[in-house]
Amino acid sequence: MGDTAAAITLSGVTTEPVSRQERKQRTRQALLDAALDLVAERGFSGLSLREVAKQAGIVPTAFYRHFASMDELGVALVEESMRTLRTMIRSARTRPAAYNQMIRTSVRILREHVRAHEDHFRFLTRERYGGTGPVRQAIAFELKLFVSELAVDLARFDFLREWSTEDLHLLADLIVTTMLTTVLELLETPSRDDEIVRTAERRLRLIFLGVPDWRSVP
Repeated sequence: MGDTAAAITLSGVTTEPVSRQERKQRTRQALLDAALDLVAERGFSGLSLREVAKQAGIVPTAFYRHFASMDELGVALVEESMRTLRTMIRSARTRPAAYNQMIRTSVRILREHVRAHEDHFRFLTRERYGGTGPVRQAIAFELKLFVSELAVDLARFDFLREWSTEDLHLLADLIVTTMLTTVLELLETPSRDDEIVRTAERRLRLIFLGVPDWRSVP
């Protein structure tokens, strides 16, 4: 009887018990969310373990059950933010022949994701050069990995299949750099979304227009 009563809420709805692993994951996510909220006001290096723990609603000593240090939390935040960035660029894997449509779709998806996850993108752009060593290194590593993944996708285009790995990485790096520039512009001037999107599309078209002649340059 006691077990049955414990499984019933005041509204009469039964609830599944939360496992220890689920509670641990929720607390870990609460720490990540707390850090992301606080970093919107200042750089990650300016955060203290105590204030992140307080924002997450736990005692400071409980922090160490989830992260060995603030730097480890920062690296985890980079990984979470980069998942958002990867989701944004997946449209580059669509039909190779329709690259104009791909560009238009990708840029609009980018704008939607920036607006839906501004805190993640602000964190990445701010900490890319101004963050602590481990966080900067994590961002650089993730972006390098991101470029490599995009280079593999670009190799599927008919007119790029004979390109060298080095040239494909160069093209992928140009695209990612252009996208990051667009992200920064969207964050800094939200009132100019349409203009920024049009400019981004033109930049990417300019890159792709030069692609057919790249191999002919000595």
